[in-house]
Amino acid sequence: MKTLEKTGGNKFLAFLKRAVRNQIFIPLAALLILVLFNLIADPSFFAIKYAPNSAGDMVISGNIITILDNASELAILAIGMTLVTSASGGQDISVGATIAVAGSVVLRVLCGGEVSPATLHAPIIVAFLACVVVSMLLGAFNGALVAYFKIQPMVATLILFTAGRSIAAWINNNQLPVINDESFGWFGNFIPGLPLPTPIFIAAICIIIIALVLRFTKLGLFTQAVGINSESSRLNGLNPARIKFMTYVILGLCVAVAGFIKVSRISSINYSVVAKDIEMDAILAVALGGNALSGGKFNMASSILGAYVIQFLTTTLYKFQVAPTALPAYKAVVVIILVVLSAPTVRNKLAALRKKIASRRNPVKEAN
Repeated sequence: MKTLEKTGGNKFLAFLKRAVRNQIFIPLAALLILVLFNLIADPSFFAIKYAPNSAGDMVISGNIITILDNASELAILAIGMTLVTSASGGQDISVGATIAVAGSVVLRVLCGGEVSPATLHAPIIVAFLACVVVSMLLGAFNGALVAYFKIQPMVATLILFTAGRSIAAWINNNQLPVINDESFGWFGNFIPGLPLPTPIFIAAICIIIIALVLRFTKLGLFTQAVGINSESSRLNGLNPARIKFMTYVILGLCVAVAGFIKVSRISSINYSVVAKDIEMDAILAVALGGNALSGGKFNMASSILGAYVIQFLTTTLYKFQVAPTALPAYKAVVVIILVVLSAPTVRNKLAALRKKIASRRNPVKEAN
């Protein structure tokens, strides 16, 4: 009996060691800590209600739904940011400003230059496609600077980071257009008849698409190969510049979707506030997922989970009435701790410490 218990205990320890080594362990552990904290501090945090909203439609609401809803844009951006980080060994800090440009393009096409048109000047799908083209072109601009002109990613994307919001305001002549057609608001809020916010479904579709792309194409393999060793990948027949360029274009597509959701939420835009600091959260999602910010191997699921963990943290802080001005400081402290714990150096030292402790407990076994 004791032998069976010992064997079972050894298997559990072996499973635990494998789990800790897994890249997704850190975001999962962070999520578990947040869940336990909220369960202890206020179990009502997880309450779910099915009740009519302001429009009279029956919808599901609660903090968990809010987290899934508000994290949608961040999860979509984390997809593109992960690929960019893996291939180029750097990050795009212009995504927030580019979201402003994408949203401004949508409003320009739909409003036709008017501030508050009675009817839409173009189909919504046309406005979406226009913002996709513009965002991908801006992504291509960043990608060309990084891939072909060999400019460090953060410096290359600093151009649009600085000028993007001014470009967004220029597109609509510094006006703040408002769309009165309620169907446009469906994409950022609720589609009548559906009980969950539309952005949740849009994010889910994007996640499924990237999962299929990574499963049935070589995009993930090529991106990681270039990020690990660009010269070696070139000698093996890849085109590193083209692959880096492609990842920035894909990020541009992610920005277009996120920008479309952002303006749909309020049927308008505020150029200086929309998607403010979202680029930092996207980078943190990649880091929290255990991905090296210097490029190379990545785990897309970990990055996406990291995005939801960040939003979980944000919602928790709001729930406990943390002042909005102090919110970034709280987030920074928590995220720094998590990122440090996920760093390879720290994890290696912890592994060495565990071995040292194990050797003291079982000196005979270690000697053998």
